[in-house]
Amino acid sequence: MARAFLVVMDSVGIGGAPDAHTYFNGEVSDEGANTLCNIARACAQGSAAEARVGPLVMPNLDRLGLGRAAQLASGNLALGLGQEPLGGWGVATEVSRGKDTPSGHWELAGVPVPWEWHYFPNEEEAFPAELVAKTCELAGTEGILGNCHASGTTIIRALGAEHMRSGWPICYTSADSVFQIAAHEETFGLEKLLGLCAELAPHLHEMKVGRVIARPFLGNAEDGYYRTVNRRDYAIMPPKPVLTNWVQDAGHRVYAVGKIGDIFSMQGIDEVRKGSDAALMQHLNDLVFTAEEGSLTFANFVEFDSLYGHRRDVSGYARALEWFDHEIGKVMEHLRPGDIMVLTADHGNDPTWVGTDHTRERVPVLIAGVGVQALGHIGFTDVAAIVARHLGVKPHSTTD
Repeated sequence: MARAFLVVMDSVGIGGAPDAHTYFNGEVSDEGANTLCNIARACAQGSAAEARVGPLVMPNLDRLGLGRAAQLASGNLALGLGQEPLGGWGVATEVSRGKDTPSGHWELAGVPVPWEWHYFPNEEEAFPAELVAKTCELAGTEGILGNCHASGTTIIRALGAEHMRSGWPICYTSADSVFQIAAHEETFGLEKLLGLCAELAPHLHEMKVGRVIARPFLGNAEDGYYRTVNRRDYAIMPPKPVLTNWVQDAGHRVYAVGKIGDIFSMQGIDEVRKGSDAALMQHLNDLVFTAEEGSLTFANFVEFDSLYGHRRDVSGYARALEWFDHEIGKVMEHLRPGDIMVLTADHGNDPTWVGTDHTRERVPVLIAGVGVQALGHIGFTDVAAIVARHLGVKPHSTTD
């Protein structure tokens, strides 16, 4: 019996989204944003040379068809990539109105988002008074800090000391449909933070806010603050059964690597493995050796997005891509006959672009274990169909 490994390279878009002009970073549309190609161009031009040098080097994913997929998506070349594909390769286009984690992952798992997400206005006080009051009630505080759109690393640097003095949670949002709470793991308490987010989540979900995100951090004003790996996403429930449910309902085991369990509110998940991207790669490698026949392993590697895309760190993003390519190449060597590994992304986050938000882009679809296959242009939901067909699992209806 076959196994499937579905790996999401968080934010590794390849440009060309036909509706990119309707999405914005500030006042600039996402038309022309292209995470992979613009990073490759910066590498070729020598402007992504912090702790690395030269053209972007990704031989393992390029061998599957990454360079060809990038060219098909937008007509642009990913400089340094483009060898003749030896795997399955294509380009996926999203239909859900959003360029965020739930929209991309739900649709990759077979269910487009059927509603408009709620977004908080980019104003001095971003949150409605009743939400602020509920947060204070549950946190046991007289107020909150932040109450604005902000970068997570910037806001803890600005408000970390005041948070530690007052005990008030730092609440902020972004261009995504999110309500984020940052708090110090020691002075506020990690369990208190997670409990606060869990209690608030149903209220935010009623508003169609996609996620409440706990953003724990450590450090101090003298030495600086840093976020920890104990982030937790409390996501709204998918409206219909998704790929993980299809597989589990067919009697097969589903492993979630990274934040997949959070994204799908543990729907159809048997086991979760978390950690840094380096730890997640080890988890993925272990599962290639140990996962049962018929199983699905669904993985998300988030650090492209969280550490480099939002921070517009081109060199860091390039280093992450090259590290991932090297490591995933070693993992793919151990796939069994009959296995497939599908590598894709959920949206873009072009580090060469203006602003700090995601960018609306098409994504690559690369498949190891199927021989040479040109998939052409497909939809995000076709990724779920590919996996389900390989596992002999019947998709649930997404139209009734």
